[in-house]
Amino acid sequence: MYVYDTVTAAVSDLEKRGYEYDFTLGPDYIECKAIDMQLMPEEFEIDEVYRFEGMNDPADSAVIYAISSPVGNLKGVMIDAYGAYAENVSPELLDKLKMHHD
Repeated sequence: MYVYDTVTAAVSDLEKRGYEYDFTLGPDYIECKAIDMQLMPEEFEIDEVYRFEGMNDPADSAVIYAISSPVGNLKGVMIDAYGAYAENVSPELLDKLKMHHD
């Protein structure tokens, strides 16, 4: 596992290591809008997780997920605020994210 001082440094290094796509959360999938692809929880793996705590404001806290999928042979990153995904996400997707987040 790598150690990064900033979100920017983490994303930059992950991109250098082949995590080229940006993923966002959908209700029961993650999505890469650049290539119009949706992946269900069973279609991707979380390879690495990096947590960043906001020094002055907890709202600045974030989690970076390094994600890979055999579907399309994709690697990418998803950046999320702590707990932000919990409200509008399916239980299956939430379980997958929490398994690597806690």
